[in-house]
Amino acid sequence: MPPVPENTDKFVKLKGSAAHRSIVVKAMAHPTRLLVMEALMRGEQCVNDLTAMAGCDVTTLSKHLSVMKKAGLLVCEKRGLNVYYQIACPCFADFFRCIDLISTTREAHRACAC
Repeated sequence: MPPVPENTDKFVKLKGSAAHRSIVVKAMAHPTRLLVMEALMRGEQCVNDLTAMAGCDVTTLSKHLSVMKKAGLLVCEKRGLNVYYQIACPCFADFFRCIDLISTTREAHRACAC
């Protein structure tokens, strides 16, 4: 039987982190969801406002919001008949700035302010 590498536990943890990160990234990987994230970076909004902004029906938007909430991207609060959403972690604005740098310049790794 071959010896077990010393850093096996480290790789198992890294694999778990990568799996969790992929869930979060996949939950953002849709133009409507990115639009919702962009809108929520300006502050919490109710489903009706997000639906009008996204230009889709309530059922479709609710499915998008459910995916995002399940991944931990959003938190929501019901107030009366309305449900209000907000971003769970405000540092997503920094993440989006890095994406914008990557998409606008080939030298993004040199220009990034992170």
